Amino acid sequence: MTAAPAPHPADAAPRPAEPVLEVTGLDVHYGPRRRRRRALHAVSLSVSPGETLGIIGETGSGKSTLARAVLGLVRASAGSIRVGGEEVTAHDQRQWRALRRRGIVQYVFQDPLRSLDPDLTVAQSLAEPLLVRGVAPGEAAARVRSFLARVHLSEELLGRLPGELSGGQRQRVAVARALVTDPRLVILDEPVSALDSANRVQVLEILKELRAAGMALVFISHDLGSVAGTADRIAVLYRGELVESGATRDVVTAPRHPYTRLLLGSAPTLRSAPADRAEREALRTLLHT
Repeated sequence: MTAAPAPHPADAAPRPAEPVLEVTGLDVHYGPRRRRRRALHAVSLSVSPGETLGIIGETGSGKSTLARAVLGLVRASAGSIRVGGEEVTAHDQRQWRALRRRGIVQYVFQDPLRSLDPDLTVAQSLAEPLLVRGVAPGEAAARVRSFLARVHLSEELLGRLPGELSGGQRQRVAVARALVTDPRLVILDEPVSALDSANRVQVLEILKELRAAGMALVFISHDLGSVAGTADRIAVLYRGELVESGATRDVVTAPRHPYTRLLLGSAPTLRSAPADRAEREALRTLLHT
């Protein structure tokens, strides 16, 4: 009997992309040993290239602590964190400084005034992380213009200070600043909660474009309605524990945990028609496909 030919490499199933972020069994505690307060317990999640993970929970649920742990701003009490395939759980300040300079992971604050120097123009703010990495000034200026266009802002804003911009413009500048180093992972902490409907939709559309370009995004919010039309998967935090996670459509249409059902019940854009047409269309697509 003739042996079957070995499968050609081209016929083999493609290997799944390595996650950009892997968190396994993460615990974080605050305070002295005798008064330690648990902020996170046994949290495990991952994000792959071209994927958006929405992390949902009320104030005090552990969302920001999780982001700070991934960024090396708080130390894990137990568990493991891998960023870009690199084990970072035990990194010291020098190692974290080197990782941040490589631009693998970037962070966007809820209030862009916290991350934009009020005395630097838009052009200077965007160029700063590139110049720190040794990029030539001419190349940095070209990249600044490119990434400003990527977030749908005019070059006319390059000479303005943050205080001379609208809230929506400042948030898009903050997103552009996070992008100029070509990070593999961007963590956004409540990026649209302070914006009006029109600016919120613009920022959400930019996030969709970044995901389509292959970037991994972590979208942190207390508002399930804002995340639902953008994230591929949702993770729900409650009192420091991951109580539910899954595909966005599954979590929205068939929530398993009582806390998730409570969040759904308090999300007006999921219980009634959103005022903005773009939000309404995004949610209609999510719920009926």
